[in-house]
Amino acid sequence: MDKQFTISRRAVLAGTATLLAAPTVLGARRAAAKSDSVTICNYGGSYQDATVKAVYDPFTQETGIKVNITPFPGLDKIKAMRLTGNVEIDVWSGSGGETASGSKGGFWERLDPALFDVQDLVIKPKSDYVASEAYIQGIAWDPAKYGQGKHPMTFAEFFDLKKFPGRRMARKTTSILEVALLGDGVAPKDIYPLDLNRAFRVLDRIKSNTVWATTNPQTISLLQTGEVDFGVSYANRVNATTGPGGGVPLAFSFAQNLIGDGCLAILKGAPNKENAIKLIAYYLRSEVQARLCNLIALTPVSKRAAAMLSPEIRKWQPDPNNPNNLFFDNDYWADNLDAVSRRFQEWLMT
Repeated sequence: MDKQFTISRRAVLAGTATLLAAPTVLGARRAAAKSDSVTICNYGGSYQDATVKAVYDPFTQETGIKVNITPFPGLDKIKAMRLTGNVEIDVWSGSGGETASGSKGGFWERLDPALFDVQDLVIKPKSDYVASEAYIQGIAWDPAKYGQGKHPMTFAEFFDLKKFPGRRMARKTTSILEVALLGDGVAPKDIYPLDLNRAFRVLDRIKSNTVWATTNPQTISLLQTGEVDFGVSYANRVNATTGPGGGVPLAFSFAQNLIGDGCLAILKGAPNKENAIKLIAYYLRSEVQARLCNLIALTPVSKRAAAMLSPEIRKWQPDPNNPNNLFFDNDYWADNLDAVSRRFQEWLMT
């Protein structure tokens, strides 16, 4: 793994402006600049509720620009938009690995670093995308059903059906491959490049006993309804169940986690590019970062925002020095996402 990558993400967890785009003479661009809306994709559920409350609505109040939300499309749909010339999304919001893959494919507009207070960001912007938050994956369960010692805490225990019998749940994404290798005893420093044959052998052990969640909110609903016993979910999603209106309260393990960054980018050909620039710049402000993360238990990429986290949300931050944790390698996924995704989908169908 790239040393700078690891250090930057550890800095996020340790908690340790706007420049207008150059004017254009094209009529289409002038029309886009006068638009009063911008469209961003979102994963839905409690995460979407928090982003609306902490980011989108305040942005609209400040700028008058309405934020339209569309379901997360995946890179395949982005490719299709580019091929047909029918770009319906302005701002991409997705995982670091997918965003890096999209960058390699030439999907995103270049971003001027002057948009951001770069000195405040612990993950420096790339040429065409920027990290906006860090998220944590780990084991989740219903504590009313499974008390201390009755549920898995680590990924190795997640794959131990004898010690912890019950139905498993995982998101239908390639991140389960890192989970499988960690569960099979591979040290985090040795995860990349992925040993795919070994990862799929590990997954074979629980395949017949696993329900695959197709959306992030489903990683919560399957646990809350009792359709599964233990699952791999997200700290921010589990945290949302512990507050008012959250439904059945769930628990989350910080004994071992996968840690990745959520990123923002502007699609090439975005119909509202100028408004997209403004939204991304707003998203990275320290006060906006703090407002969002205090609502949904994410980890901010702003140094100043990290100091603004509430005592309760600080309890939902992972230990950056935990040797069991793994930081996703975006560079690996930039080079391998398409091929590995195809193999994963083929495995699911066998």
